[in-house]
Amino acid sequence: MWSGLLRVYASLSKVLDARLEAEHGLPLTSYEVLRVLAAADGERMRMCELASSVVLSRSGLSRLVDRLEREGLLVRESCASDARGAFAKLTPEGQRRLADARATHLAEVRRLFLDHLSVEEQKMLAGVWERVLSDEAVRNACGC
Repeated sequence: MWSGLLRVYASLSKVLDARLEAEHGLPLTSYEVLRVLAAADGERMRMCELASSVVLSRSGLSRLVDRLEREGLLVRESCASDARGAFAKLTPEGQRRLADARATHLAEVRRLFLDHLSVEEQKMLAGVWERVLSDEAVRNACGC
């Protein structure tokens, strides 16, 4: 089961990445960062929380944020309460690129994953993910 989960994740990620890159010039990791920021309060998040949300190391996220900042899709903002901390904030261009790519992403997720599951199976898996993610060690993984 674990091996199957990893294979499905890796396979679907490769297909989604290739499709988003080909159609929107936006790799899957970039899309995920923009998506998470768009859903965040004020369209911004602390870097360590963002790294945890998109399953990247802090250094990996830092390099990706550097690139997204050069492309004008997000900006870094300093944290007034913690001089060492920083926020990533979505820009209007980042909102536009995310909106352009969203339909492609959602259609591919439906075609590659959701269409293979009944509504009951989708609900069951959602419950499993919530139980796993509620584990204290998993919740505190970001170290923020």
